[in-house]
Amino acid sequence: MKVDAVFAGGGVKALAFLGALQALNERNIELERLAGTSAGAVTAAFLKAGYRADEIFQLFNDTDLKQFLDPRAIVDVFPFLKWMALYRRMGLYRGDAFESWLKNALKKKGIQTFGDLPEGSLKMVASDITNGRLIVLPDDLSRYGIEQRSFSVAKAVRMSASLPFFFEPVKLKNQQGQVSLIVDGGVLSNFPIWLFMRKGQLKRQRPVLGLRLSPEYDKIPPREIKNGLSFLQSMFHTMSSAHDQRYVAKIHAKNIIFIPVEGLGATEFHMSKKEKEKLIQLGRASTESFLAKWTY
Repeated sequence: MKVDAVFAGGGVKALAFLGALQALNERNIELERLAGTSAGAVTAAFLKAGYRADEIFQLFNDTDLKQFLDPRAIVDVFPFLKWMALYRRMGLYRGDAFESWLKNALKKKGIQTFGDLPEGSLKMVASDITNGRLIVLPDDLSRYGIEQRSFSVAKAVRMSASLPFFFEPVKLKNQQGQVSLIVDGGVLSNFPIWLFMRKGQLKRQRPVLGLRLSPEYDKIPPREIKNGLSFLQSMFHTMSSAHDQRYVAKIHAKNIIFIPVEGLGATEFHMSKKEKEKLIQLGRASTESFLAKWTY
């Protein structure tokens, strides 16, 4: 059967999606339209380009993820200037190495721009912090006077995955020369399952499956807030999930695969092969459990 799928953000934890994809493939479930935020956008883009789950794993396994940590040249020479660079550039790392890697990987499958894909088959979200709004890519590019079909898929993924203060924001210029700073879509919507469930749409022809890197909502314990840092972390988490959680509650989460990844940060690029395989197995087991009782 065919389904549309939406992948949540979660950084390197998204390797768990590969196990989920293995389980879906074994049940002959084909993914049609795809969407995601941040690492979920990476997954969606690779799948839509034609990569299989095992190929994506090999792609990541053959890549030293630390190569994505590309500070400005002056920081390499004078490491003590790192925090000054963070203040001026609003990110520790440029993000150019990450975008270049995405571009090369997608090009191997013949994908460079959204024009190389079936129209409407791939969507992702990012956050325009200059204008204070969430943007859907490539749909909302017309707001900036940019032609959707000629826009780089790798650039769009880079925008969706621009984790604040980790990667520098992407600068998007409109026809009037005004620049907007674009950061990670997870700031406003880390799980955009609403993309394929908008009001006023025609009745869906396919089920919409969501994949999240967290326990089910009723199994998530309250966050313990002890100081300013934990307060800031909790505030950011609430900002990124409150909208999605309210929407998910409305559809009773019956079409969402929850993969309870815990104890791993989104930017921990130093995982061993064993840790990667453990994530994949967790994704597979969670999906098999979900499919055993899924009705659509």
